Amino acid sequence: MPLVSVLMPAYNSELYIAEAIISILNQTYPHLELLVFDDGSSDGTRKVIEGFGDPRIVPIFSDKNCGVVHARNEMIDRAQGKYIALMDADDIADVERLKKQLISLEKNDCDICGSAYWVLDEATGVIKKSKDKFTDDDLRSLLVVYCTLCNSTVMGRAEIFKRFKYDTSILTSEDYFLWVQMAAAGYRFLNLKERLITYRRYPSQTSSVHLEKFKLTTIEVQTKYLELLHIPSNLRPQALPWRVRWSVGMKLLQALNRIFPKISLKANAEIYARFQYRKGGLWTPFTRLERYLASAWAQFSSHNQSTDIASIDP
Repeated sequence: MPLVSVLMPAYNSELYIAEAIISILNQTYPHLELLVFDDGSSDGTRKVIEGFGDPRIVPIFSDKNCGVVHARNEMIDRAQGKYIALMDADDIADVERLKKQLISLEKNDCDICGSAYWVLDEATGVIKKSKDKFTDDDLRSLLVVYCTLCNSTVMGRAEIFKRFKYDTSILTSEDYFLWVQMAAAGYRFLNLKERLITYRRYPSQTSSVHLEKFKLTTIEVQTKYLELLHIPSNLRPQALPWRVRWSVGMKLLQALNRIFPKISLKANAEIYARFQYRKGGLWTPFTRLERYLASAWAQFSSHNQSTDIASIDP
């Protein structure tokens, strides 16, 4: 029975951390260690952690707030398991989460395993289903436009996390860049279709300040991913006029389809859509038709011709 190291950073998480810890301790797969890093909390987080007597818990206490990237990297260094599972201190794990992900990893179906999840809006109490992709080629190709894995759902081989860790220079998209590095290195991704995490969403996560920082780091991560894939960074998806976007978008899709030959038509269309201006009304059927025509042609042509993608200068 391989040991699974669950990593849980916490900062001022007094209200929710007990529920998060209990959801891990109650897993049907018991052979685990739970590293909980209290990152200099000013509330009662440390007291809650100390209230658990389970020997599987490995508490780490910091007297000052060093940031979640530092906390995660230190836990990665200390993890002793064959696999590392990520878990935020305000989320809730399904009781069979570790068991189901471990089965896929032990069968060698993937190197990095996420899952679908529930999204709990903390302001309204409304719970919604996440919108996910599941196959390796879709998950890795779509990283050029957004982060395809939810951090709290991820479990993978410990040696991969110890090789890459979180980049301390990218503080609002650190998980996104971690998946980008792993994807570019050739590690295989998989999302299980079972919803194995309840992820809490707060109003502060959608604040204008947070969104502006996230927008800038997202562009930075997307650019670095293209560079790691040896695709010119000027092919990064962004809204462009029709004549330009067809040429540029097609070059990007063809390059991605050669690297990830099993990308679905829907994933191709989702990537191409980022080159389009978002217009509603009468234009909607035409923009949808354009993106699916581009996707179908890219899939066909990428396997039947050679394209000089470096020649494009939008």
